[in-house]
Amino acid sequence: MDLFVFAVVILAALFHATWNAFIKVDGDSQIFSTVLLAASGLGALCVTPFVAFPALEVWPYIIASVVLHGGYWAFLVLAYRYGDLSHVYPLARGSAPLIVAVAALVIMDEQLTRLSLLAVLLMAAGIMSLSLTRRQQGLHDPWAVFFALGTGLFIAAYTVTDAIGARLAVSAHSYAAWMLGLEWIPIAIFTLWHRGGAVFAYGRRTLKIAVPMGLISLAAYWAVIWAMTVAPAALVAALRESSIIFAMLFGVVFLKERLSLRQVAATFTALTGVMLMKFSRP
Repeated sequence: MDLFVFAVVILAALFHATWNAFIKVDGDSQIFSTVLLAASGLGALCVTPFVAFPALEVWPYIIASVVLHGGYWAFLVLAYRYGDLSHVYPLARGSAPLIVAVAALVIMDEQLTRLSLLAVLLMAAGIMSLSLTRRQQGLHDPWAVFFALGTGLFIAAYTVTDAIGARLAVSAHSYAAWMLGLEWIPIAIFTLWHRGGAVFAYGRRTLKIAVPMGLISLAAYWAVIWAMTVAPAALVAALRESSIIFAMLFGVVFLKERLSLRQVAATFTALTGVMLMKFSRP
């Protein structure tokens, strides 16, 4: 993978881990996430006057991606209802690159070398194994596994959709601005319906943190969409999930969470995949 593209996706992964860490420590993750997404979406809409209006054939991908992002958030919330974040999230994020790799080969006709495929497999295996690093809190509930894997399926689905849509568009920036500018609307409507006036009462208190995190989130996924137009989607999708390694390190450094030997082994496996990815070629 080209060094510049590699660096951009790694930075996007760092940004992704940053705003996810704030969601994790916030008192009301649903409202905080909604305010964050609204800030991201409004930021994207501010860019739309400066980019090309998407052609008619691009809009089905934009609409599909908006719907799939909504499904992702719904399944993620349900997964957290049945399982812990430390187990559900790695399973969801780790399974997604495997699905993207298969879809990229079958649907997008992307060609990957054996080294590239090995890199994706190591990344996915390392990340998913983080969900099994504490036996006493294992994924015993089948519903937790179902919704976690369902979340991974939604991640893979909107990733492939965005890769195809961005490549079909006049530019990745045109696609990203309009898709991300619309993504937050159905989620915000659902949160308002579900939580009512609490959204405004609690939301005002989170603005100072949620708004800058929303802009970081916007930059992170915008960079990923662009990267998928200049590099194989399977490699970009896998590399993006290195965000979970950053998130784990944030937990150790800032939240004083303990790091087990299993977590170290899982992290080493994922990092090996990252390094192979840098030297792999499509």
